[in-house]
Amino acid sequence: MIDFKSLQEEMVSQQIMRRGVVTPQVIEVFRKVPRHLFVPEEVRSYAYNDHPLPIGEGQTISQPYMVALMTDLLDLSGEEKILEIGTGSGYQAAILAELGKEVYTVERHRLLAERAEKVLKELGYNNVKVLVGDGTKGWKEFSPYQRIIVTASAPNVPEPLFEQLDEMGKLVIPIGERWSQDLTLIEKRKGKMVGKSICGCVFVPLIGEYGYNDTY
Repeated sequence: MIDFKSLQEEMVSQQIMRRGVVTPQVIEVFRKVPRHLFVPEEVRSYAYNDHPLPIGEGQTISQPYMVALMTDLLDLSGEEKILEIGTGSGYQAAILAELGKEVYTVERHRLLAERAEKVLKELGYNNVKVLVGDGTKGWKEFSPYQRIIVTASAPNVPEPLFEQLDEMGKLVIPIGERWSQDLTLIEKRKGKMVGKSICGCVFVPLIGEYGYNDTY
């Protein structure tokens, strides 16, 4: 029998807090949300390890530290409407649902979207809506969003996403080439894009009309 609670606590202390993410409400949520329930059973024993894991359809669940860092950069107060691009396993959406008011998440792979939606509902996250579609186009119906998080890499910020970002809103996205990107924090100030590079990273590519094409 695997002691997931101990592994989760070790993940928080050794991978997240030790690397500088110490915001109390963020740490509390990473101690609470059961990451192992969001990954396929065959890799569940590795759920709290310090690396990404395959979740099917050529996609991954991000390294715990990277999920924590991106969440921390959003600087959530609990009142924000958040757009997530790349639902994947649904783990990041669950974290956001704990820290924000409403989460709208877009996934291009129907199988992943349906699986994530099922787990989120089973865990009681009723403030998350899931859409199957091209994430590079965002989800205009519920815009503007105070926060946007993109969990796949793009050559630049997709135009529709910046348009759907509220004034003074924050957007976190990996920008760069296929195997090397900069995690970037974007703020919208008087309609202009103000960007700040945070650190190097490697994410799967963001496929869609305003990202990479599916042969990339």
